[in-house]
Amino acid sequence: MEFREFNNLYEMLKKTVDASPKGKAYTWFPQAGKTESITWQGYLGDIRKAAKSLIALGVKKEDKVNIISYTNYRWILMDMAITGIGACTVGIYQTLLAGDCRYIINHSDAVLIFVENETQLHKVYEIKSEIPLIRKVILLNGSYEGDDWVISFDDFMKLGEVVPDSDLEAMLSAVRQDDIATLVYTSGTTGVPKGAMLTHENAIISPQIVQGSLHLQGDEEQFVFLPLAHIYARLIVYTAVLMNIPVTLSRSMDTIVEDIKIARPHFFCSVPRIFEKVYSKVLSGAEAKGGAALKIFNWARYTGYQVSDCLLDDIPVPLSLRFKYALASKLVFSKLKDALGGRIRFCVSGAAPLEPSIAKFFHAAGILILEGIGMTENMSFSHVNRFDDYRFGWVGLPGPGVEQKIASDGEVLLRGRNVMKGYYKMPEETKEALTEDGWLHTGDVGEIDRRGFLRITGRKKDLIITSGGKNIAPSAIEGLLATSKYISQVCVIGDRRNYLSALITLDEGNIKDYARGRDLKHDNFESLMRNREIYSLIGQEIDEKNRSLASFESIKKFAIVPEFTIENDLLTPTLKVKRNKVVSRYAAIIDTLYKDEINPTQEEKEFIERRKLRDRRRAPLDSWVSKTFERRIMERRTAASL
Repeated sequence: MEFREFNNLYEMLKKTVDASPKGKAYTWFPQAGKTESITWQGYLGDIRKAAKSLIALGVKKEDKVNIISYTNYRWILMDMAITGIGACTVGIYQTLLAGDCRYIINHSDAVLIFVENETQLHKVYEIKSEIPLIRKVILLNGSYEGDDWVISFDDFMKLGEVVPDSDLEAMLSAVRQDDIATLVYTSGTTGVPKGAMLTHENAIISPQIVQGSLHLQGDEEQFVFLPLAHIYARLIVYTAVLMNIPVTLSRSMDTIVEDIKIARPHFFCSVPRIFEKVYSKVLSGAEAKGGAALKIFNWARYTGYQVSDCLLDDIPVPLSLRFKYALASKLVFSKLKDALGGRIRFCVSGAAPLEPSIAKFFHAAGILILEGIGMTENMSFSHVNRFDDYRFGWVGLPGPGVEQKIASDGEVLLRGRNVMKGYYKMPEETKEALTEDGWLHTGDVGEIDRRGFLRITGRKKDLIITSGGKNIAPSAIEGLLATSKYISQVCVIGDRRNYLSALITLDEGNIKDYARGRDLKHDNFESLMRNREIYSLIGQEIDEKNRSLASFESIKKFAIVPEFTIENDLLTPTLKVKRNKVVSRYAAIIDTLYKDEINPTQEEKEFIERRKLRDRRRAPLDSWVSKTFERRIMERRTAASL
């Protein structure tokens, strides 16, 4: 694939504006049920005004500017204005605590902060004396009186009126591909967050890699609800800029269900957690109806799976099955599609592993989820399944221009023009992440088949090694257990232990429905979490899932704990469990799960190792003996039959 070369993001945008000035760029919800839109030409005009105001505040090339806000139009506007003049956008999740914000603000050397509302403003005020480089704080929504350190957004936009166009043009034209466009701080599931330096080259090449991988069409619309502080959402937006794709922005993570019905997108990108919740809700809803409705649902699901199998095996769907599937779609699957706006053609899942059975269910319902993979350090994209070439449980083929290989220890290594420049002010960490010839250490363990498809089997840091020497990737087990409608989240434990156990959080809605149906006495949800019958229910669910696992992978014991959330610091902003923090916080509970565990002595460990060595040496002989006995048995059976 031949890439189009732009000097910077602004130049890439300008090409789209010139081609479609009146085309719809962004739509958002100023209030529930009502939308407001802007054209590409209007968006460009807003960018130029905002860029001039940044210049008026003394922002220079390479200066860092923070944005603490959920996804909205002004976030996108300021990102393009900041990067347009050669400064650097540093997004901060609006869910972070003041202390975490302080670290990123100071480490990034930021000079300005844009905050979404008074909630975020108060957070910044908590640390005002500890962030000395910050000149001004701009409030994106609302106003604040009494301190000239804070400027309303309307007042900010007026500041640039005195800046001549020539000053703006000089800064816009001075930005080159090698300049840093953004610092994106890793979610920090382990260790201190690191700021990945992503350049304009990364930001203009990555959308083209996406374009060459996905079957996107400029006349289709997409829905965005992921946080823009994460590069996954930013890549989605930059791809829309490149391809002239209209974007509708959700009001919040809590209003996705309402907003998507109005937006009626043709596709959207998500994290697996969203699909897991939809899957759980659909199944529990069908079971709650029971009777004929449940029978129809199960029939439709079975019919959908048959069609899915045909499509996966690339064989024609029989006419009779097509007729049944049309009826199943009308009676059952159309409701799911309507809940997603009615025009969904496909979805993309990334940021964490998607349980294959969930992808299979959506496929059976007529909604294709293309799983992909990326990381902050490669602009959130390296692989994705194709619209006409996909496998569930695999993250697909690499994008155009992306090289891949497997290291000797099984780690996936990647190289391409989408890979970061390094970590900001962290040379040692940069050396650990990037080889001298440009290969990025992903931290993922995987396998590549003959066609180039990649399957991730685990994370190097997350691999559990039991006391028996078994290497286990917990993510696949966690994904399987989470398909239970009663289970919300799972954290598998077992490193250096005799067996696996799990910390389980409950699906509150489905557990309450179960309790009502059985008239379980309880004061609140917390008391239900301790209820013996609920523990028995979860035990049965785990036993059922264990049937599809090897003995050493099965969960032997479990404990029910409160929900992992961003607020209690057990979940990253991209909804991944912070495994180390969960293990640390619930160390006492975990110890109780292993209180009967008998750990081998050193002498016993040495004996076990000798037995393993002996078994490895005897394996070829055992195999020969086994095959010899099998051959003799078959000869006797053949002789007897004659």
